[in-house]
Parts: sequence; C-alpha cells; structure tokens
Amino acid sequence: MSRTLRRAAQCACLLLLASGWSTLQGQTVSQGADDPVAAWRGAEVRLVSSVAGRHTIHSYYVNNPESPDGSRVLFYASKEPSGYVGDIVMLDRATGAETVLARDVHVEDAHRAACQQWISGGKRVAFHEVRDKRWRVVVVDVATLQQTIVAEDRQLGFGWPTGDALPIYGCHWNPGPYRDFEIVDAATGKIRTAGKVSDVETAYAPWLKKQFGDKRISLFFPVISSDGKRAFVKIAAGNGGDDFMSKGASVRQGLIVFDLESGKIISMREKWGHPAWHPDSRTIIEMGNILIDTNDMAVTRIPDLPNLRGTHPCISPDGKLMATDGVADSIGGKSGEWGVMAGDLRGGRYALLHHFDNSHGARSWRRNDPHPVFSADSKRIYFNVSAGDFTQLYVAAAKSTGNAP
Repeated sequence: MSRTLRRAAQCACLLLLASGWSTLQGQTVSQGADDPVAAWRGAEVRLVSSVAGRHTIHSYYVNNPESPDGSRVLFYASKEPSGYVGDIVMLDRATGAETVLARDVHVEDAHRAACQQWISGGKRVAFHEVRDKRWRVVVVDVATLQQTIVAEDRQLGFGWPTGDALPIYGCHWNPGPYRDFEIVDAATGKIRTAGKVSDVETAYAPWLKKQFGDKRISLFFPVISSDGKRAFVKIAAGNGGDDFMSKGASVRQGLIVFDLESGKIISMREKWGHPAWHPDSRTIIEMGNILIDTNDMAVTRIPDLPNLRGTHPCISPDGKLMATDGVADSIGGKSGEWGVMAGDLRGGRYALLHHFDNSHGARSWRRNDPHPVFSADSKRIYFNVSAGDFTQLYVAAAKSTGNAP
C-alpha cells in the first residue's frame, strides 16, 4: 500500500473510532452510543490483601493477576524494604485466605517482581528467580505446590493464562548462548525456539549497526498475544558480567513481532515504549494513546484522551476500554501525584479512578509503577500503589458489576 493510501486508511479509521465503530483486525463492529466509562466513575477502590507490613506487588501491566476463573489473585509479597526477596502468594477472593506457593524468591527488582503469572488455565503458576547468580524459570502446581525448574540461565516473559506456553529468553545483560527467544511448555517442560536472533540480524542489519554498533544482540522480554499466535520482543545488547541491577546493564530498543507458528518476522518498529496486546491479537496499544497494526506498524491515535506522563496502557478483554497510569495532575490529581485512568477505546470519555503519591514504597534500584491491568471479565482493574513504606496492590471495581473487588 502506498504512503498516501495508508494515510487515507488511517484517517478513515480515526473517523470510525470517533463515531463509535471499531475496525480492528479487519472487522467493523458497531459500538452504539453507550458509555463504557460510566461504570468506572466513582469505582470502588480498595487493597487486595488485608495483611499489613509488607509489599504486595502484581507483576506487570501486560499480565492479569487474577486466575482465569476470577476466584484467586496472584502477587509477590516481601517484607524487605528493597523488595528483593519475598514469596509468591495466591489469595482467595471470596475468603481472603492466602496460600504461599513459593518462599524465599530472589528477584531482579521490585519493578516486575518475579514476573509471576498464571498458566495452564489456572492449574499452574510460573515465575523466575536468581540463585547464586544463576537464573531459572520455575513452574508451580497450584494443587500440590510441587515446583519444577523448566529452564535455567533464562528469564521469563509473559505468556497467556489459558495456555501452557511460557516465553523465555537469555538474560539481557549477558545472554550467553541463549540469544534467541524460546517457548517452554509448562506441562511437558519441552523447549523450542520461537524466534531467531539471526533472522533479526539479517533483516535489519543497517538499523542494528546504527543503534547498537558492534555489540552482540539478543531477543529480550517476549510477550505472547491472547490467541497464542504472535509475540512481540525487544532487542537488547548486553554489557556482559553478572551485574543486572543497573539501567546500563544493556542497551534496549526496537520491537519485533514474530509469527509463532512459522517463526518468521511479521514486522518491526524502531521504538519501544510500553506496548501491550489488544485482545484481537493483531493490534498493540502504546504510550501516547496510539494503536499499532502489527501487520505493517501503521499507527492510529485514539482521539481526545489525556496523554499522561509515564504511561503503561492496556486494553480490556472485551475491547471497549483502555486503562493507563501516569502523572495525574492534568486530570484531577494533586501536583506530582500519579493516577490510574480508564478511557473509552473510541476516544473522548475517561475517568480518573484513583490518584496517589507514588514516590515511596519498595526501595528498589528500579522503582515499581502502578502497572494497571484488567481482570478477564473486564470488571476490575488491578494496580500497585507506592504511597507509604510499602508498595501495595489495589483493585478498582466498576459500579455496574455488583461484584466486590
């Protein structure tokens, strides 16, 4: 498609979005005149756990901490000021009872904690940790609490909770032989190569030379789409050694989308911000309220929504709403406060759900952010708050659900 035709298509998409239509993944669906944000105005907000004196952190804005059936919540808990050592905890939403799935877990920082996540339809939980300077990916059977090490010398990206596929990669600061990104089957432990760094080096050699010089690159931080057919990854050029507690441990930039069935590259974007998959498994939402078609990286901006600083955007599983965090003084927060906002994915309507001082919490070399994310039924939004001595996990519930958060 020519640049002129592409621009015309993007403008047409904008008009459709603004008028209440969605054209994502080639489908045109009427959204009507409803206001999906209405239920979030005055949403009920509370702590997830009533246990005091510890950090409670959900892992990331691309990963829902609720189990697929909505009955339990997964988080990382730590009593250490830094948050570097803690437990993987499962909380029953109905009773508040907690089960420790793994103890004495050593993490990279409080930013993504242990990358703990549901897998296998809620039958298993996966996380990564470091022991004696060696990283490993661990799977826990929720019923028996049996732990299985499924990969060593790798870290964990984010899979999808209803499947068994876990994306893994070599440590970005020093990947050793693990420069590709791989997928390990949580049920069988079998590992396969999902995307090859050599394909990236061949396809984008001039850009890689300009961006990273002569440094050896690896594929870093894969995130799988909801249909399990695509993944996006970041490119990293590590500085070697074993010091991972530093922003300079590697140089990181660029976004590559892979087809997981063929292993082939679909598209590439030279920037990496804070991407997250749309439930259509083709589109990505990014910082700046933009939607990116991963078939060709064409960009469409969601109209008339505030563009907060520091955002981590995500989309509700029903495809109607986006949520994000960021400095909230432009939408009702006090000066310097952070907040969590829900917005109509068609643009125009939004609500500030909660605003707070986010300058305290875990004393990690890399700070924790709120990282809002929707529950599978789109009725709750989970996020971290660092307002006091401890970073704590909160949940907001839409008013119309009739469900307690």
